[in-house]
Amino acid sequence: MEQRYDVAVLGGGPAGYVAAIRAAQLHAKVVLFEEDVVGGTCLNRGCIPTKTYLKTAETLREIRAAAERGIVVNGDAKVDMPAAVACKNKVVKTLTGGVAALLKTNHVTVVAGQARAESARTVSCGGTLYEADRLILCGGSLPSLPPIPGIEGRDVLTSTELLDRQSIPQSLCIIGGGVIGCELASVFRSFGAEVCIVEQAERLAPMFEKDISEEVAASLKKSGVKLLLATGVVRIETLEKGSCVVTEKERVACDCILAATGRKPNLSCLGELAGKLRIESGRVAVNDYLETGVPNVYACGDITGRMMLTHAAFAMGRIAAENCLGARVRCDLSRTPNCMYAQPEVASVGLTEEAARAAIGEKLCVGRFRIGANGRAVAYGEREGFVKVVADRSTGELLGVHIVGPVANELISEAVAAMEGEMTLSQITNRIVHPHPSFSEAFYEACLDALDIGIHQPPRKK
Repeated sequence: MEQRYDVAVLGGGPAGYVAAIRAAQLHAKVVLFEEDVVGGTCLNRGCIPTKTYLKTAETLREIRAAAERGIVVNGDAKVDMPAAVACKNKVVKTLTGGVAALLKTNHVTVVAGQARAESARTVSCGGTLYEADRLILCGGSLPSLPPIPGIEGRDVLTSTELLDRQSIPQSLCIIGGGVIGCELASVFRSFGAEVCIVEQAERLAPMFEKDISEEVAASLKKSGVKLLLATGVVRIETLEKGSCVVTEKERVACDCILAATGRKPNLSCLGELAGKLRIESGRVAVNDYLETGVPNVYACGDITGRMMLTHAAFAMGRIAAENCLGARVRCDLSRTPNCMYAQPEVASVGLTEEAARAAIGEKLCVGRFRIGANGRAVAYGEREGFVKVVADRSTGELLGVHIVGPVANELISEAVAAMEGEMTLSQITNRIVHPHPSFSEAFYEACLDALDIGIHQPPRKK
C-alpha cells in the first residue's frame, strides 16, 4: 500500500468535506477524494448558483418597482446574461475556494480523481491504492431523468446546463414543479422568459402543505408563469426550431426545456463494495448511526437517499465522522427544515396539519398569521404569504411550523430551536420578545393565534 490513513472520505460535497474536517478535528489522518471541485452539487451546480440567480431576480424586481418608492429609474432594467453567469461563477469560486482552504488548514489530504472502494479498507484512485481504517461514502447524487420519449433531445437541459446558459431563453418549459422547478421558474420569468411548468401531481411542491402550494402557485401565476398541473408528459418532439412538450392536456412549444425531475443517489464510488452493501431503491441503506452494516464503513448525504438536502448532509457528515472515530451519536433528521427559495420563499419543519390531526385528533390547534399584516412586510412591500403553526392544545407542544413569504428560510430556524428546546406555545409567547418591526413577529403572532389570543389580527369567528 502506497498511502495509509485513519479515515478515507469518498466525495467532497457537503457531507464529505464536513466529515473530513470533523474527522481531522478529532486528530485523525484523513484523505478526501473528489473527482470534480470540492463543494459538490450544492456549491458548484445547485444551491449556491441558484440562490445567486434568485438574488439577481430579486434585485431586478426591486428596480422595476422602484417608482412606487419615489425612485426615478431611467430606462428598462434587463439582465445581461453573460455578466450574470460571470457573477454566479465568481460566487461559486469564492465558496469552493473557501472549502479547499478549510480542508488544507485542517490538514486533510485532498486527492483529485474518481475514487472507488476496492474493499472495506482500500480505495483506488488514479492508479494508486490507498488504505484506511475507516471509509465514509459520500457519493452525492445525479439528476434523475424519467423515461419520457425524446428526453435526450437537443433542447432538453438539466439544471446544471441551464445555470451555465449564456442567453435567456425566449420560452422555457419546465418539467417538474418541485423545488428546483419552482425556483428556476421564478428566476427565468423575472429575467424575461415565457415560462410554463408541467407537473404530474395535482399541485406544485407537493412536499409542502396544500395551502402553501396554493400560495406559491398563485404567486407564480401572478408573475406570468403558466401552470399545467395534474398533467403528464407524453413525449418531447424536436422541431426544426425549438421543441414541443406534448402533455396529456396540450402541446407546449418552447426553445428550451428544463428537466427538473428530481435526483438519484450516485453509487459510482462503491466499486467492489457494492456487492457487500445493502442497496435499497437505489440508495445505500444505513442505520441511525450511519453504519452500512459492513464494519467500519459509513455512508452519509444524498447517497443514502434519506433527506437529500445540503443542511441534512452537513449534519450527517459530522455525525458519521464522530461515529467512525468512536462516538455513538444518533442521526435524527425529524426536525430538519425543508426549504424552497422561490418567490415567495417556503420553509417547513415537523408535522403537517393533516398528519398532526391524524395523530392527535381533536387535541390539535392551528394558528395562522398573514404576512400582509406584519409591519415590516408592509413597509418593505413584501406582503405575500403566511405563518402556520400546528400544536397540541392539551400540552402546548409545537408539532410543526409552515411558512411561506419573505425570509421564510431564516424564520424557520427559530421554530426549529423552539421545537428542539421543547418550548410550549405559552413559553414562546411569554418569554420571547421579538424585535419590532421584524418578519419574525409573524411567528409570534401565529403562536398567539393558536392560543386564540391573537393581537394584530381580528378575533376568530366563533
